[in-house]
Amino acid sequence: MAIASACHILVKTKAEAESIKVRLDKGEDFHKLAKQYSTCPSGKKGGDLGEFHKGDMVPAFDKAVFSGPLLKIQGPIKTQFGYHLIKVLYRS
Repeated sequence: MAIASACHILVKTKAEAESIKVRLDKGEDFHKLAKQYSTCPSGKKGGDLGEFHKGDMVPAFDKAVFSGPLLKIQGPIKTQFGYHLIKVLYRS
């Protein structure tokens, strides 16, 4: 079964996600921005979600993690929780 590790930043609006993505693209620290802005409990850990299996997350998030590029910021990706910026650390 496929496994991955990822970090994410979860915010309420697409505009907020896009403004954070601009900062990330300029080289700001993902973990610091996650601690500052993410509404997910994982924000306290710099957005780190640890390891999870394919199918553990909601479909749009799962698709981004298991088919998107590694170590590159993806998003904003909309789910029922809000808008995610996702950084996939590894997957198998």
